[in-house]
Amino acid sequence: IEVNGFYSIHGRVPATLTGVKIANPKLKAVGFAGDGDAYDEGVSHLVHAARRNIDITMVVHNNRVFALTTGQFTPTTPKGFEGKSTPKGSVEEPLNPLHLMLSCNASFVARSFSGKINHFKDLLIEAINHPGFAIIDVLQPCVTFYNTWSYYKDRVYDLNEEGHDTSDFQAAWEMAEENEDDIPIGLFYKERRDTFEELILDGKIPAERETVPSLDSVIEGYI
Repeated sequence: IEVNGFYSIHGRVPATLTGVKIANPKLKAVGFAGDGDAYDEGVSHLVHAARRNIDITMVVHNNRVFALTTGQFTPTTPKGFEGKSTPKGSVEEPLNPLHLMLSCNASFVARSFSGKINHFKDLLIEAINHPGFAIIDVLQPCVTFYNTWSYYKDRVYDLNEEGHDTSDFQAAWEMAEENEDDIPIGLFYKERRDTFEELILDGKIPAERETVPSLDSVIEGYI
């Protein structure tokens, strides 16, 4: 696989990908973030990337908890969750990520489950090939602080196998409301419209016509 990686600041993945795509729209830009990263610290970047229809792919590892910091709640944590920051249980209603992205007019909205590798693989390929902003919310357990493996395994089903129309916004919104007894996974909504890069670059590729300035010249510009 021929890829280049860039480790961005927490919560700033969409902003980093936006810069990459504007500089060189020929590149395929794929970002990975957690639920706290994407839907909390970096939610403003995610919202604006979606509404602008930047041609990027966002994969959100949604385990519904801040795992690396040992179990604090996130915007997607269920009400009543007991953790380090909510020892008596969270009192907040969880955010619905799919509703958030649909309301921002994201042109590709999908969900998968880490227990179905082939399903996720196929969705990821489709998301990367989609011309526009694409997001996949991946339901997955945190085996240490919030192990939801059995919960999801017993409840997820593929809405695309049920004949869901991915061009129907209202149907996508209604399917996204199912989050408890039966949990649909798959492609909820998809549409083709002009991307941000197509609108502002008019076919130009800045990375091919601009030379990279020397560090000294950049520093001199601030003196």
